[in-house]
Amino acid sequence: MNKTRKIRKIFKSKPTIEGAGVHLRQGFGFSEVPLFDPFLLFDDFRSDEKEYFTRGFPWHPHRGIETITYVLSGDVEHGDSMGNKGTISSGDVQWMTAGSGIIHQEMPLGDDQGRILGFQLWANLPASMKMMAPRYRDVKAEQIPELQLDSGVSIKIISGQVNGVSGPVHDIVIDPDYLDVSVPAHSSYLHPTKSGHTVLAYVIGGKGFFCLKKDSLITDRGLVLFEDGENVMVTTAAEPVRFLLISGKPICEPVAWQGPIVMNFREELQLAFEEYHNNTFIKPLPP
Repeated sequence: MNKTRKIRKIFKSKPTIEGAGVHLRQGFGFSEVPLFDPFLLFDDFRSDEKEYFTRGFPWHPHRGIETITYVLSGDVEHGDSMGNKGTISSGDVQWMTAGSGIIHQEMPLGDDQGRILGFQLWANLPASMKMMAPRYRDVKAEQIPELQLDSGVSIKIISGQVNGVSGPVHDIVIDPDYLDVSVPAHSSYLHPTKSGHTVLAYVIGGKGFFCLKKDSLITDRGLVLFEDGENVMVTTAAEPVRFLLISGKPICEPVAWQGPIVMNFREELQLAFEEYHNNTFIKPLPP
């Protein structure tokens, strides 16, 4: 008999300011480590006020993590120390593995009405891969498959697999699922999950009940962390719900985290910042 995951804890994203003055809401971050292992941070950067986001995230380093940026509306310009540059537009995803070190910037531009809507997730890397060569995947909206189920549920598959359809991002060490799920009113959806994996849902529109708990209605910008189990159940009443369903295999290693760098031990952090200040942070790419 399948075991539906129960709710472990419910969070409400909190307003904060990051980068050079970007107003956003954070679902979880430093103070929640290691509760969301292998995930470290989740930011919701939506705004209708350009002055709240256009200062962006100027040049800064990363090491030891992956950053996953999903833009639903507006444009985000990016560039990095490997010479990559471009624009993440509506519906696009950038999955960047910082590995041994990368210096980059992300500058939200918004849309023609001065709005931005997007999310950034940080995923940890295990010790054996923290110093791997950096890489990134630019995934355009048209590359992301969208399933339309008979029930009216629609699912955009960024990473993972649903009903035999796989997302464009794969071969990631934490074996992640990253799904954008929309469930119509007066409906339900049961999604299988891998036992032992950390699973969370972040509501980005509407409201829904998770895991058959009728006394726990989760609304926009609410986040659910689930206990272990074999599936996740969501049901709706008079309103639909749209949410990001994210899962990954826990790493179960020590976390040493300062700013944009995440390693296993404080000595590794100290070395990283020394290298950054000495201009030896960026490592030669393998031939």
